[in-house]
Parts: sequence; C-alpha cells; structure tokens
Amino acid sequence: MQTHEIARRFTDHFTGTGHTRVASASLILDDPTLLFVNAGMVQFKPYFLGDAPAPYPRATSIQKCVRTGDIDEVGRTTRHNTFFQMAGNFSFGDYFKEGAIEHAWRLITSSTSDGGYGLDPDRIWVTVFHDDDEAAGLWQRIAGIPAERIQRRGMADNYWSMGVAGPCGPCSEIYYDRGPQYGREGGPVVDEDRYLEIWNLVFMEKERAAGGTKDDFPIIGELPAKNIDTGLGIERVAYLLQGVDNVYETDLVRPVITRAEELSGRRYGASHEDDVRFRVIADHARSGVMIIGDGVTPSNDGRGYVLRRLLRRIVRSSRLLGVQEPVLGAFAEVVRDEMAPSYPELVTDFERISAVVRAEEEAFLQTLTAGSRIFDVAVADTRRAGGTTLAGDQAFQLHDTYGFPIDLTLEMAAEAGLTVDQDRFAALMTEQRTRAKADAAARKTGHHDGSVYRPLLDAHGTTTFLGYTELAAEGTVVGLVVDGAAVPAASEGQQVEVVLDRTPFYAEAGGQQADHGVLRTGSAIVRIDDVQSPVAGLRVHRGTVEAGTVAVDDAVVAEVDVARRASISRAHTATHLVHAGVRGALGTAAAQAGSLNAPGRLRFDFTSPSGAVPAAALAEIEEEVNTKLQENREVETYETSMDEARRLGAMMLFGEKYGDRVRVVDMGDYSRELCGGTHVARTGELGIVKVLSEASIGSGVRRVEALVGNDALRQVSTEHLLLSQISDQLKARPDELPDRIAALVERLRTAERDLEKHRADAALGAAGALADGAEDVAGIALVAVAAPAGVSGNDLRALAADVRGRLGDRPGVVALFGTDGDKVSFVVATTAAARDRGLAAGKLIPAFAPAVGGRGGGKPDLAQGGGQNPAGVPDALAALRADLAAG
Repeated sequence: MQTHEIARRFTDHFTGTGHTRVASASLILDDPTLLFVNAGMVQFKPYFLGDAPAPYPRATSIQKCVRTGDIDEVGRTTRHNTFFQMAGNFSFGDYFKEGAIEHAWRLITSSTSDGGYGLDPDRIWVTVFHDDDEAAGLWQRIAGIPAERIQRRGMADNYWSMGVAGPCGPCSEIYYDRGPQYGREGGPVVDEDRYLEIWNLVFMEKERAAGGTKDDFPIIGELPAKNIDTGLGIERVAYLLQGVDNVYETDLVRPVITRAEELSGRRYGASHEDDVRFRVIADHARSGVMIIGDGVTPSNDGRGYVLRRLLRRIVRSSRLLGVQEPVLGAFAEVVRDEMAPSYPELVTDFERISAVVRAEEEAFLQTLTAGSRIFDVAVADTRRAGGTTLAGDQAFQLHDTYGFPIDLTLEMAAEAGLTVDQDRFAALMTEQRTRAKADAAARKTGHHDGSVYRPLLDAHGTTTFLGYTELAAEGTVVGLVVDGAAVPAASEGQQVEVVLDRTPFYAEAGGQQADHGVLRTGSAIVRIDDVQSPVAGLRVHRGTVEAGTVAVDDAVVAEVDVARRASISRAHTATHLVHAGVRGALGTAAAQAGSLNAPGRLRFDFTSPSGAVPAAALAEIEEEVNTKLQENREVETYETSMDEARRLGAMMLFGEKYGDRVRVVDMGDYSRELCGGTHVARTGELGIVKVLSEASIGSGVRRVEALVGNDALRQVSTEHLLLSQISDQLKARPDELPDRIAALVERLRTAERDLEKHRADAALGAAGALADGAEDVAGIALVAVAAPAGVSGNDLRALAADVRGRLGDRPGVVALFGTDGDKVSFVVATTAAARDRGLAAGKLIPAFAPAVGGRGGGKPDLAQGGGQNPAGVPDALAALRADLAAG
C-alpha cells in the first residue's frame, strides 16, 4: 500500500465517523516553546488548554512534523527521522478512552477492501500506563487482546507530554510484532525493534509545568475537559504494509537514495559506511525541502541553523560518496515529485525552494574547501603533539573565520579518531557573543504567566473586534490586570491592562503595529499605547490611568488614534504593493519573510537567494508601485473559504496558521493576499511610496525599507534640498554631480596616499635615532618608546623591523607603541642574538600588555597586539624593562 493511500485511508476513516478534516499546520507556528511543529496536537494546543473554544468537537489531520533531537542518529540507525507525517484523531471533550480505542482498532484491523490497513490482530500488542486499569480493560473488551499482550509501563514510556509546559496525560501505545527474525520475544518492554510502535493514543486530561525529567515532571492540574490526541506514524505503517525493513526503503524515501546512487555510482546496501550516507541524504533532503517550503531560510541561529545543518550534511555525505558536482537541486526535485500529491504547494513554490538550496550549496562548497584544509592541518598538529583532542581554539577558528559549523567539526573529528574540547569552544563563543534579543513571547504576555487571562476568556468569551469599520465604540470592562495579577480596579498613575468585551483597537499582529488611543469611562481616562493578544481571541489594551479610577464592569468608550491608524493602514497597504512589485521583478523565489507596518513607514523582508537587488530593479519596483497609486485602485477586503482563496491565487504567508474562513485583501490582478490587517479604501490614499534602502539581514534574506504618504513626501523634499545645496557648492548641475563627485573622491584618495607616504618616510627616518638611543638592560639593547605621532599600524611594524636591523649583532629588543584616540597598538621585534638568549617577541607581550588593557601574540622574531588604555603606555614600558632586568 502506497504512503499517500495510507494517509487517504486514515482521513476517510475518521471523516466518516464525524471528524472534521483539518489541514496540516505549517511546521512553523507562533509557539515560543517549539522550534518546529513536532506533533499533530500542536495546532490544537489552545483547545486542549481551554485558551480558545474548539470550533468542532472532533477533528482529524495528517500533520507534517520535524524533530531535531536525533539528527546525529539519522542514518546510523534505520529508526530515526527528522521529518515525518503524523496522522491523528482528536476529541475536544467529546469521546474519550473507549472511543479512541474503538476507532484505532477498527482502522488497523479492518480488511483493505473495507478501507482498513488489514493488520493481523494476533500480532498487535499494546502498552498502557502502569495504573490505567480502565484502558487495559477496554483493550480486552473491545479488541479481545489477551492480558499477556497488554504491558504496563511507567511515566517515561506511557505518560505523554510535549516535553514543555502544556497539556499531557497517560497514553496507550499500539505495537506490531514484525516477527522473530527482527528480535527477541517478550513484547515492547523487551525489544522495540521487533515490536514496532505505530500509534500512540493519548488520554489528554492533565496540564504540566516546565521542568522535571521525562519520567518525573510536575503536573499542575486538570484540563478543562477530557480530550483525545492520537498520533500514527504514516512512514512506520508504510514500511509494514510495503514489506520493507525500514522507512528508507518506502516508496516516498527510496527514490532519493536511488538518485544518490545514480550520481555517485555506488549502491545502497554495499557497505555500512555508504548506507549511513545514503540515509542521511534521503532523510535530510525531505526535511530540508519541507522546512524551506514553510518559509525558513538557512541562517546561523534557530530554525535557520537547523536547516543549514541538514543541507550541509547532505552535501558532505554526497562528497564522501564521491560526488563532486552540486546535488541539492537534484535531490529537491525528487522530494518535490514524490511528496507533491499530498503537498501540492511544493510544486507551486519550487522555484523559491530550488533557489534557496542551490544558493546554500554554493556557499557551503566554498566553506568546505577552505575549512577542510585548515581542519586537516589542525588534525595533523594534534596528532604530531601526541594529542587526541582538537583544541577548542581551533574549532572556534574554524567556526568564526571559515564558517565551519561546530557540528561538522565534531563529525569530522570523530571520523579522524579525535574529540573536540567543546567546553573551550563554548567559552569562546560566549565571549564573542552578547545576546540581547528581546523575548517576543514575553512582550506579548507582559512578562508574566498567560494563565491570568484564561479565566477572562472562559467567563466572557473572545473579544469582538470592530476596528475594520469603527474607530470609536462602546464596550464594557471585563477584566483588569496590574503587575501580572487580576484586580477589580486601577487608579490614576497605575500601569494597567484592560480587557473589553468589544473593541475597535487593532492588536499587534502580522507585522502591523498596535493602535494607540484612549479609553473613557464616566470617571476615568486610560491612555492606551499597546494592544496585544496574549491568548487566542483576547485583546489586551495596555496603558496608563491618566485620571480617575477604572473598574471591572465599567461602561467604556474606546477611541482609536485616527491619525496613527490611518498612517499605519497606508503603510500596510504599501507593503502589499511592494511585495507584489518585488515578486514581479525577482520571481516567486522572493517570498515574504517578515514585515513591519508603522506610522508612515514600512519594512519588508523577503527571501532572495540570488543576493542583492540591483539598484535599477529597485527603482523599477518603486516606479511600478507609484503607478498603482496613481491608478487609484480599489482595495477590497472580503472573507471567503481557503479553497476559494487558493483558486483566486491569493498569496499566503509562510508560517501563518489560517482557518477554514480567511480574509482577503484584493487590489485586482496586481495584489491579492490573505491578511487580517487594516488598509486604505483606494491606493491613491497612499500619496507616494519612497524606497529608502535595500540590504541583507541574513543569509538569503533581504530587507527593503520605505516611507509612505507625508513621510515619503518630506523625504523627497529633503533629498531635493540637499541635492540643490550640493549643486550650488560644486557649481554643477544635478546631472553632472556623479562625475564631479567621483573626480573629487579620486583627488582625495591621491592626496591621502601622498600623505601616508610622507608619514611613512618621516617615521622610517627616525629609525636611526631610535637605534642610537637604545638603553642597556641586563645586557640587552632595548628600544622601548612611544612611536612618533602619525605613525600608523603598518608603519609601526615597518619601523620596528628597521630599528631591529640597525641594532646589528647585539642582543636587542624593540617595543614600539602607537596611540589613536582610545586605542593602543604595539609591535615587539627581537634580534637573532636576543632569540639565542631565549627572548621571544610573542612571549614578552604578557609582561606589559595588561598595563594598556590589551593582549597580543606572534612569532619569536615579531609580535604585535593592541589595547584600550593609552594612559597605560608609560607603565607598559616600565613593565617591559623590569621583565628584561629580571632575566
């Protein structure tokens, strides 16, 4: 049975029993606890926790998942995968254990002619939580499974959670006995290779807190309802039903290995080492394509780093199989062709996906060539010294200078029989980086536990948003929060969070900044400067009580700052137009990767694997956008079904979660996007859009910044004024300025070169005087002085070498210090006779460098460094003299 058929049967089985079919969520969801979606229940998490009402009592989905904890094990075993498909059925306070077991048993044991999987009931084993007598009894009554094939296990195995704070509960796992040729008798507790887990039924009834271990984590209470969450591994069922030994040989994965065989000329199954490489390629190719498909691009942190690591492991595995030419594009094509029946967006977005993988491979091949040479030298040096551990400093240099990921260094070191000093590497990384990133999730929840809002949601329901049509509206205060706690009232001067039953205020979302404004009651005024949605469906107004006292149940008039809203709406509409212009100029590979819509200005981030956008293309985009403004197109907004939105060709943002009903912002054949933001009625209201800049903000991601409306007009006026002033000063027409300025710059460069030469000549002319003034310190001719003013770093090195040469055969040390503002540079040179006496330039630096707040190093004959304390130069000179005098 083919994998797509296995998924189809699962969906048909559950939709036939009243479950609502829900599309797979993106791998990227707005959940700060998760790097990627790793289970089918993730998109339903708010329903389990009671943060939002479930729109249906029962649901089913085929969820794409990525788990990254076992990347190093992929390929080494036949059980580990990073990407997989999890089929699930879910009940939100509807059926519970009995229903879950009945549904599962019927699907897996019904004949294929009846729509089931046709698995042999006598080879089914199950496990239950150690004290779950109810589940054990249900398996015996419903399925007839004998007690000896029902095994009880502890919390580590049969109590499921996501590993982070959230819903959890005891579970029952279904296993299939593959036969004695695959391992020992005795059920799953004895051998989980022979007894393969295919389905996990979670009886989701508890909530856990963060912390603890897999077999002992804190459970903080009951969920609002008893729920069901199940997960069946599509790939695992596939290799049972396709008669193969592991997932790599199933119909959707084996073709990638086949392509790798064609490219390499080697055969899967011929050697263990090559098999590991083939499996790494097959697994990571699927994962990489699916992750890129959901909008991630390679980078050096977070999801982007995981993606980069996956793609680079494919390239290196291919190299080890003997393939020298680029491979990622070819593997991506195979993944597209095999996965497209279930994920048609891989076809429509393939130009972008292909561009991303090809650009990453090109960059990595350069890194691999340069870094491998340095790595080989480091390995040779380590072995020559009799060591078995590669120094952390060398691993850091590979990472920092040559872009070699530490994971790759660890892999290559292991292959060379070495370990890596990871503690030293981590210490150097810590020294280099100062992480000061604001926690977006904390901002949204006001830096306190989001559970403070749940009682408000339960008691009063969701906040009705009126802001698409109204900018002032009456409402009622249903909740107040001060310092993270619910309060009955807040008085003048207090910072407060106000929850209303209905509001015209837009909460920050989709790149659009929140509305500002004021709330007025009969006796109080609250100035609002932020609006967030910390839990789905609830809008929280944050501000300061400017007068009086506001209390729960107060009637309120909510008034949005009209000028700010209008300015933001113009910026948001302009972002849609810029998006359309960028895609028109660069192709579908240019996909939105983020945005900011603020009063009068916008920021638009997009993927651009080919690099910088040419200035001419940027100018054409700006001109095209402004042409659309002049056409004064109607900006139409309407709700429709997701299927109809797709039919209309509406753009959808990667990583966004959409429901069955979606809101479309439509500007005719030029721009049509799904968007929940606010917009103008006609494009002419924008006035003008002025593109300010285009720059890189990460690997393969570019950023355009622009001004809109009056802000853009002011910018144009300012630029015109500056241009006029420069024209007057240079006595040239505006169209002559580029040539005139280029000539001036060249004249300036020539003058600077002449000045540098004059300074160098003057400095080198002082070499003789400095050598003649050498002092004798314990038989060493020492020249230790602050260099003449104007001597640059390069000149300092040349001057030190010249002075050293003039000391002749004497044992001599030259130490010259140069200062530039709050920085110090120094050079130390030694004569051959000094080195014969054991004086190495690099080893002299520690004696005096602390005095200038610096450090340095180098070879025995010449070393250099720098510091941050020019006032310490006299102390440094004294410290060097003392060190030489002490011998």
